[in-house]
Amino acid sequence: MASVGLQFQASAGDADPQSRPLLLLGQLHHLHRVPWSHVRGKLQPRVTEELWQAALSTLNPNPTDSCPLYLNYATVAALPSRVSRHNSPSAAHFVTRLVRTCLPPGTHRCIVMACERSDVFASACALARAFPLFTHRSGASRRTEKKTVTVEFFLVGQDNGPVEVSTLQCLTNTTDSVRLAARIVDTPCNEMNTDTFLEEIKKVGKELGITPTVIRDEELKTRGFGGIYGVGKAALHPPALAVLSHTPDGATQTIAWVGKGIVYDTGGLSIKGKTTMPGMKRDCGGAAAILGAFRAAIKQGFKDNLHAVFCLAENAVGPNATRPDDIHLLYSGKTVEINNTDAEGRLVLADGVSYACKDLGADIILDMATLTGAQGIATGKYHAAVLTNSAEWEAACVKCGRKCGDLVHPLVYCPELHFSEFTSAVADMKNSVADRDNSPSSCAGLFIASHIGFDWPGVWVHLDIAAPVHAGERATGFGVALLLALFGRASEDPLLNLVSPLGCEADAEEGDVERDSKRRRLV
Repeated sequence: MASVGLQFQASAGDADPQSRPLLLLGQLHHLHRVPWSHVRGKLQPRVTEELWQAALSTLNPNPTDSCPLYLNYATVAALPSRVSRHNSPSAAHFVTRLVRTCLPPGTHRCIVMACERSDVFASACALARAFPLFTHRSGASRRTEKKTVTVEFFLVGQDNGPVEVSTLQCLTNTTDSVRLAARIVDTPCNEMNTDTFLEEIKKVGKELGITPTVIRDEELKTRGFGGIYGVGKAALHPPALAVLSHTPDGATQTIAWVGKGIVYDTGGLSIKGKTTMPGMKRDCGGAAAILGAFRAAIKQGFKDNLHAVFCLAENAVGPNATRPDDIHLLYSGKTVEINNTDAEGRLVLADGVSYACKDLGADIILDMATLTGAQGIATGKYHAAVLTNSAEWEAACVKCGRKCGDLVHPLVYCPELHFSEFTSAVADMKNSVADRDNSPSSCAGLFIASHIGFDWPGVWVHLDIAAPVHAGERATGFGVALLLALFGRASEDPLLNLVSPLGCEADAEEGDVERDSKRRRLV
């Protein structure tokens, strides 16, 4: 494992950059507001005030730019000066890129981030993505030194006071959870099988004082979880439904987060090709994000009932594998004819959301999944796709993505036009669409929703994170920040309240949204 500790401090202190390399980062107009007196102790004796000012004057971000201040020991880097309306004002993706490319090497390093208070949360999560935990490079195993990166925020703008201890703790818990989710997604299935994923869930449960509920293997079959069991029954390591439940006194509503945890997806008997199968270790990205977000949410004082439901299976090929034409009875009581074993994520999630509705009594059900390759075509590499029965929550997800850096864009929600894609002559539905050119990402989400019912009065939110769960060959931990920010009003933490779009009067500016009281109960 890579050994880099990420520390957030109100003041990183002074040090010669030759002994502690330094990266100064921010939008150019923010960097100009950093007084020399604030950075002098971090740059002297190697950098003078004149050199600092000269470096700032040479920066011309398009979209980014950087300038070395002293050899490779000190660098200043500028983020884009402006972003479009579908991007985060924090320019979070560029934060990650600049840290990866511009942070000087060293055992103990420092980052000074100049930004507004409203961008601290997104910027911290973006910084965390630059320091993945998982590696099996042989050289890393021989290194024994503990590397550290200390992060200090210099706040500009109206609310530019010092960063509070509570904020630093929130950033630590959140970024630790982002890196936890990324580590799980980066770990290959010969290590991160369903047994190992259950151990990760138990570790988080032990840390929080919660014992998980686990339904596994043949018990899934006997209790009616035909989706999870059918997908995972051919694998060496059996499938499981696992639940972490937080039920504090005084809770006024029940929220369930349901995660797709396919630890590897061969496609089953509808097997993937040699170019599309590599990378399928990432198919547990939804469950990994929910585990990380649940950990941080409880640590930050979540006030309502919160259940994290993990649908774990390996979609393997073998004598016991589900065949096309097989019919499974799911936990909802509905029957599904299998016409594509590679459309497995919706099957496990259908059982998960049904359990959240029937057994947990959830008012709000959110499922998160690396569900469809079509998501990357529909909303791109950086924006997750949201599909929901609530216009208000759709707008909140988009707004939340801009606040936290985990970007989101809506899919078409129109079951009366799209759900007919699953028509079956012999069962309640098929599991894959008849026409792959008819909004397949929307249809896949609708399949999940159908197992709680399109007339269900609660809030259902589906987040397809197939593309943003990774950047190149590295996991991003996408989804942790999004969940924490989206449900920030159910937390006692001031920073999460700041980045949460729900419950603000400003919601009215999102347009004509639903005002149903039950769908606003989060606040």
